[in-house]
Amino acid sequence: MAKQIKSFRVGRVRGDLRGKVWYLTYYDQGRRHRPRVGPDLDEARRHAAEINSQLENCAPVSSSFRSIKIVDLQERWLDHHETVTRSSLKTISRYRSATNHLIVFVTDSRVPASTGQFRVEHAELFVKHLRAVHVSPNGHPHSEKRPLRDKGLRYILEVCRSMFHFASQRRHLPPYASNPFTALQIDKIPTEDSKPIELFDDEQERQFLEATDDWQFPIFLTLMLTGLRPGELSYLFWPDDIDEQLRAIVIRNRPQLGWQVKTRRERMIPLHPVLYRVIKLCTLNRQSGTLFQRRRFTNSKPPPLATRPLDVLEKELLLRVDQKEAELERQLSRVERQQVCRTIWRDVGLIKSDYLRTSFIHICNKAELNGFTSPKMLRHLFATTLQEGRVDPLIRNELMGHSTNATSRSNPLGMTATYTHTRPATMREQLERALKDRPAIVIAEEWLANRSG
Repeated sequence: MAKQIKSFRVGRVRGDLRGKVWYLTYYDQGRRHRPRVGPDLDEARRHAAEINSQLENCAPVSSSFRSIKIVDLQERWLDHHETVTRSSLKTISRYRSATNHLIVFVTDSRVPASTGQFRVEHAELFVKHLRAVHVSPNGHPHSEKRPLRDKGLRYILEVCRSMFHFASQRRHLPPYASNPFTALQIDKIPTEDSKPIELFDDEQERQFLEATDDWQFPIFLTLMLTGLRPGELSYLFWPDDIDEQLRAIVIRNRPQLGWQVKTRRERMIPLHPVLYRVIKLCTLNRQSGTLFQRRRFTNSKPPPLATRPLDVLEKELLLRVDQKEAELERQLSRVERQQVCRTIWRDVGLIKSDYLRTSFIHICNKAELNGFTSPKMLRHLFATTLQEGRVDPLIRNELMGHSTNATSRSNPLGMTATYTHTRPATMREQLERALKDRPAIVIAEEWLANRSG
């Protein structure tokens, strides 16, 4: 009687008989795998030969993946952005909001909730689900809900695609299985219902500025003539961010105080002579603090930390963090530390971006300018003015503070931009030429004349 075979080896794969079932054992990328094959010895040898061939050719092994729940994938992916790539807290929040749509979908429907079973057909069902979703446009729970716009739907699908790409890199998808969201060809989804961007014409620009009060005028004039993001304007610090020699605004990252530019890219924007005079008038007898203070501090006692320089503010932040950690008896998370940072900026006089938006809407209502609800429109207006003024594309890119990644759509000059450096005088000359016919300049001259008189 022939002796029963209880084990065999095919290259890097060992087969073992346990009871009446064959198991294969091998190591892939330092991790031990032991898939169950079945009772047939020939079938076990065939599987062992296939796996050994994949290992020798450094190809994905058919049995070397670990399917996880999509909700667990979301947490691992967001934690990767938190601890490894150190994405901004706002970016992580947007990613969580986008992927929460997928979590709700797999929870409420009958599609598989694991990465190993989620297929293209399930991704297509997810798109149909998104077409029926109603959301609050500004995120407020009491605002009127509407269907997702195509742009929002595409963003959600792009974020989910990135999350599943992360899963593929970590072997949470079956080998040789494609990313289910890649097969949707997201980039080909048309944008048919995007909200149109409406810009002020010359008369509307004049009406808007004439409807502002003395506190609002310098703020919105600055947004008009610099193209700053509202958040960037809020965090400008006086006098550090105003270069007196170049007569320019400098937008800087301040990670020590919990604030960074959206693209992490610092930049300089020359100030039109009229705008420079307006800013100087607004900062008379001011020692420190945010460039523009909250309304309540304009004609009253300044905020508690308004006279402190930046190095003192950094020490004050460390003190408040230590106090908070002693109170909680643990180290603060990034979100908790950011909350402490906000108390510092509050005590310096920072204007919240939400308040700028509310003020913008009130001014438009006062001027009977219907349909304008976001101060970001002024950034679009600035970029359009630069285009119409034939400002060099590289200078436009620098003034707007867009990404300089060579593969970015916002940087069509590619590697040339890396080797090209703009002199401040050239930037100033082109910017002033583009702005010279703006009604805002005339209104600002009149505003200055009334206050100097």
